Amino acid sequence: MDKLWYKEAVFYAVDVESFQDGNGDGVGDFKGLTSRLDYLGELGINCLWLLPFFTTPNRDNGYDVRDYYSIDARLGNLHDFSEFVAAARERKIRVLIDLIIHHTSDEHAWFQAASTDPSSKFHQYYVWQEDKPVDETENVFPGEEDSVWTYEKRAGAYYHHQFYSFEPDLNVANPEVQKEILSIIEFWLAFGIDGFRVDAATHLLRSKGIKGTAVKKPAAFLKSLREAATKKSDATILLAEADVEPEKLDFYYGKGNRFNMLFNFLLDNYLFLALAREDAKPIADYLNRPIPPADCQWANFLRNLDELDLERLTEQERQDVFDTFAPEENMRIFFRGIRRRMAPMLNGDRKYLELAYSLLFTMPGSPLLVYGDELGMGDNLDLPGRASVRTPMQWTNENTGGFSTAPLDNLFRKPITKGPFSVKKINVESQRHDSLSLLNWMKRLIMMRKNCLEIGWGAPKVLISDQPQVLVHSYDWKGNVLVFAHNLSAKPCQLSIHSREFHLRQFVDIFSDVDYEPTKEDTTQIELGGHGYRWFRVNQLKTKQ
Repeated sequence: MDKLWYKEAVFYAVDVESFQDGNGDGVGDFKGLTSRLDYLGELGINCLWLLPFFTTPNRDNGYDVRDYYSIDARLGNLHDFSEFVAAARERKIRVLIDLIIHHTSDEHAWFQAASTDPSSKFHQYYVWQEDKPVDETENVFPGEEDSVWTYEKRAGAYYHHQFYSFEPDLNVANPEVQKEILSIIEFWLAFGIDGFRVDAATHLLRSKGIKGTAVKKPAAFLKSLREAATKKSDATILLAEADVEPEKLDFYYGKGNRFNMLFNFLLDNYLFLALAREDAKPIADYLNRPIPPADCQWANFLRNLDELDLERLTEQERQDVFDTFAPEENMRIFFRGIRRRMAPMLNGDRKYLELAYSLLFTMPGSPLLVYGDELGMGDNLDLPGRASVRTPMQWTNENTGGFSTAPLDNLFRKPITKGPFSVKKINVESQRHDSLSLLNWMKRLIMMRKNCLEIGWGAPKVLISDQPQVLVHSYDWKGNVLVFAHNLSAKPCQLSIHSREFHLRQFVDIFSDVDYEPTKEDTTQIELGGHGYRWFRVNQLKTKQ
């Protein structure tokens, strides 16, 4: 069904300013992004998620919005955006944009009016307290912000900000603010986009430290967002950033009538814990959880363009992941996360990278890649905070990486020019012509995922094996069965799989790290290399006894 297109999609996250400069001013833009759509089509992705591109002071990677109804001038204009969406549609690539409605920039006209005129209706768009509040709520950015309240001289009051002090929280409980939100949705839908990624979805509904600032009927509010999004097409989706305790996740799906998709922060945490410990149990335990409602879906990822947030792990579990993947303090952020890209975390180990992405693509839900993942791009830890993973896309081995025709010193952010992840060693041009490159492997992975619809539609089942470092799971959908085996250790192994439903002789390899001996009538064990993986189709299931 077309309205459930996201069940079979492969998502790709793009920071417009970092992807391709189309006018030679040193900043990525929509003209540049449009010029690279053929590349994305060749890669095989179905949907682009665009990070914020609205007019902004750009103090928080564009999440500090100054105007919801315009494009930041550095990136182009509304006409450029319209042409981009049309060009993407021609290539059957869908487009999601960010919906940032938890807060604005302090330079937004609403906040300026609210500050200069407390009698203005806009004053009620935000959350104020005249006396300095006593609030134990922790800011989202510990170590960078020590409070959720900041004093505004012109208003003579403190305003609430769950994020940075230059990002005052909107009072989403205010019906007038809710009307503004619906207007923003309607405006961008007119361009033909396919949905929104709802930023800070959990924080939208919560109290802002003062009575009356929590959304009174949160379920009804989420339904209203969904209704607004699907007003023109029931194929329009809402993908929410909802990083909460496992028992609270079902609320955001509802009965399939609130958010269509949620980012799978829980699985992400368990994936890294399993990799760090070389133990499949954390993932296996997760896979035994109930799946979302039939019309809903997880968006699975290894890294997004924020930090790798390990908040769902215990202190010891988090430390185990830190010790393995972020041993130096500079690699960590906010006491809970890692600010590295995937390839450097795995020391550029090709087999390890393949294992990690094979795992991702076989998890129940739809996979998400970040621009440059398909190349094994690195990070620049000399850059502050989250900027470390947002270096320019590496197209060629030129000093600017083919990102821009501007001189290197004129780029908004310099590409990686030294070390094993430099533009000289990691770039599209060289990998495109190498049949054994990570880029071409990733194309094959994406194509294989598209041919394995069971992953997007079916329910996973963990199979018992005799090797704790190996995850074995299956999907049975419409009578078609897939089985996956992943070795989380660098040591080769042999394993037995115990099932009443099928025998190893029925396993047919369809995708693997190396060419293994095919299973035979007398096969009792299967082989896996170090960090090896095997995807099987199962022929002629045994009749259940």
